[in-house]
Amino acid sequence: MGYDNRCRDNASQKEEHRAPIIGYHRAPLTQKFGAPRQPNLVAVTSIIEMSSPYDTPAAFIGLEAFSHIWVSWQFHHNYIDKDNRLNKTDSGFRPQVRPPRLGGNQKIGVFASRSMYRPSALGLSVVKLERIEIIEGRALLVISGADMIDATPIIDIKPYIAYSDAITYAESGFAPAAPVSLDVTLTESASQQFINLVNRGQVNKSITEATDTKSVTISARLQQIQSQLLASDIDTIKALIAQDPRPAYRRDDTKTSFVMRYKSIDVTFRLVESRSLQITDMVEVRG
Repeated sequence: MGYDNRCRDNASQKEEHRAPIIGYHRAPLTQKFGAPRQPNLVAVTSIIEMSSPYDTPAAFIGLEAFSHIWVSWQFHHNYIDKDNRLNKTDSGFRPQVRPPRLGGNQKIGVFASRSMYRPSALGLSVVKLERIEIIEGRALLVISGADMIDATPIIDIKPYIAYSDAITYAESGFAPAAPVSLDVTLTESASQQFINLVNRGQVNKSITEATDTKSVTISARLQQIQSQLLASDIDTIKALIAQDPRPAYRRDDTKTSFVMRYKSIDVTFRLVESRSLQITDMVEVRG
C-alpha cells in the first residue's frame, strides 16, 4: 500500500488525538468580549497554573532562559453566551468566517484565519514569559501579552526560538500590520469610581507588595491576578478598550454602550466621535 493510500485510509477513519490539559490560564478577563484578538497587542499580566503532575518545578528547568514561549490552548468559550450559558446551536464545520479585521462582512476560508470556530478549537500564541514562580512546591508561569481569557485550558508549552520562529520577510495577507488603536478617555465620574474601587481593595495590599513567594499562597497570587484591582490597571483597561472590542458592524454606533468585564468590575464605554471611545461607568460586579 502506497503512502497516499494510507493517508486516505487514516482520514476515512476520522481518527482523533486527545491531548491532556496540563494547566489553566488565570487572567483578569473572564469573558471573550474585551480580550485581545491577537497576542502581544496588550501587555495584560496573567498566570498559567499548571495541573498535577505537570506542575513539578523540574519540568521547567531551563525555561527561564527564554524570554517568550509558545502556548497551545483550547477555545473553551466558543458557545458560551453573555450570560455564561451554553448555547451550542450549530456544532458543524464552518468552512468560511468573517474576520473583524475585514469589517465583519467579507468571508474567507477558516484556515486562512485565526477564528476560534475551527475544527480543533485550538489556539496558538506567543507570549512573554515574565518569570517562573515556585509557590507551595508548584510551578506558576507569570506571562504577559496573552489573548486568552480566564480558565482557558492549556494543552502545551514550548520555548520560542527566535532564529527559527521569527520570519522577518513573511507576508501577512489581510493583516499586514497591527490595527491602529483608538483614543480612550474617562469621564470625571468614571475616573472617581475607579479610584474608589482601588481604595476599597487596599485591604489586600500586602499580597501585591509581597516579593518573597515563600510568604504567598497560590490562592493569594491567583486572587491578585484575577480580581484585585490595582491603580496600574487603568492603563491596561484603556489599552484593551483601545483595541475596540465592539463588533465590526457597530464601529460607527455612537448610541450604544458596551460593557467589558475586567477583574471584579464592569467597565462601560461608548463611541463619542470617530476613533474616540469614552469610559463612562465603572461598577463592582455583584454576586
